[in-house]
Amino acid sequence: MKKILVIQQKMIGDVLAGTIVCEHLKIHFPATEVHYLVDEHTTAVVDGNPFVDELVLFKKDYRKSKLLFYYFLKSIKKQHYDVTIDLLCKTESNIISWFSKAPIRISYPKWYSKFIYTHTYKHSQKKPSVLGMAIDNRLLLLQPLIHELKKPQIAPQLYLSDDEISTAKQTLLNNKITGKKPLLMFGVLGSSESKTYPLPYMAHLLNQIIEKYDLDCIINYIPKQKPEVEQLLSRCTKKTREAINLNVFGGSLREFLALLSQCDAYFGNEGGASHMAKALNKPNFSIFAPWISKNAWMTYQNNSSNRAVHLEDFHPDAIHFSSKKERKLKIPQNYQLFKPELFEEKLFEFFNDEVISHQ
Repeated sequence: MKKILVIQQKMIGDVLAGTIVCEHLKIHFPATEVHYLVDEHTTAVVDGNPFVDELVLFKKDYRKSKLLFYYFLKSIKKQHYDVTIDLLCKTESNIISWFSKAPIRISYPKWYSKFIYTHTYKHSQKKPSVLGMAIDNRLLLLQPLIHELKKPQIAPQLYLSDDEISTAKQTLLNNKITGKKPLLMFGVLGSSESKTYPLPYMAHLLNQIIEKYDLDCIINYIPKQKPEVEQLLSRCTKKTREAINLNVFGGSLREFLALLSQCDAYFGNEGGASHMAKALNKPNFSIFAPWISKNAWMTYQNNSSNRAVHLEDFHPDAIHFSSKKERKLKIPQNYQLFKPELFEEKLFEFFNDEVISHQ
C-alpha cells in the first residue's frame, strides 16, 4: 500500500477521535502515506500530528456548489488511493469513497451505500472497552488491514509547538495567573444549547467549587458567547466572579489548546473541549447531555483522571428504553432532573484526588 485516505468529517471531537486510526496505520505501515480528510474548521486538532502525512480539507463551499464539489471529487480520484476508510458513512463521504476508486474501501453497512464499499462492519454490540465505543467502532474498520493492533490502548493526542506553549504561558502571566494556585478550565457552555448543562445549576457548582478550593479559573468561550457567560456569572457569588479571569480566552482553537495545556484540570460540559483535555493528558470531569450516549463517548474509563456523570447514573428510568429521538424531545425535562446535588460529592472527590493532591 502506498497511500490511504481516512475520511472523518463532522465535529471536532469526531476528528480528534479519528486521528487514532491514522496513528495505528502509521505504526503498522510506516512507509504508507496517510491522508486525513476533515472539514476545514476542525484542522486545529490535527495540526502537528506526526501520524498524518497530509490534510485534505473539505470546504464549506463544496456544500454550496455542486460544481466545486465535483472538482474536489476529481482531485480525490487523481490521488490514486489504495485504501479509503470512511469513518463517517454519510452521503458526502459515501460519494467521496466511490469517486476515489480505491481497490479497498471500508466503512459501515447502510442499505443505501453498502454497494460502494468492499468491506463493511456493523457497530459493535459488545460492552465497550476502556477506550469507549466511539473509539472501538473506529478501530473496527482497520480489520481488513490489521489483524492485531501493536498498541491497542493508545489514546488520541494533541501536538502543540514550543512557541504556542510559550505564548500561552506569557498570556497567563500578563493576566496575573502565576501558577501559585491550581488553574482550572471551566467548560460552562456546550457546543449547542442541547449540550449545555443549565446555567443556574452550573453556577451553583462553580460557587461550591470556589467556596471549597483556592483556584485560578478561566472559561472556555469565544467572544460572541460572552452574553451567555455573563448571564452565568450573574448567578455566581462575588468570590466566584473574582476567581474567574474573563480576559484570558483563546482567540483561536490553537490558542485555546495552548491555554488548556497549562491548566491543571478541566471541568464542564462533555464535548469537544473535554476530549481535547484528555488528548492533552489533563484530568477532566465532564457532565454529559442526557441525550448523548455515555457508552459511546466516555473514553478511557481505566484512567481515574477521566471522570464523568450522566443522568442515567442517577435516574436510569428517564434514559433507558428511550430512542435518541425521544431523548432529544425530553432534553429540558431531563436536564431539570439532573440536579447538581446528585453528583457534588463525586466532583469534590475528583478535585481532591486529581487536582489538590497533585499540588
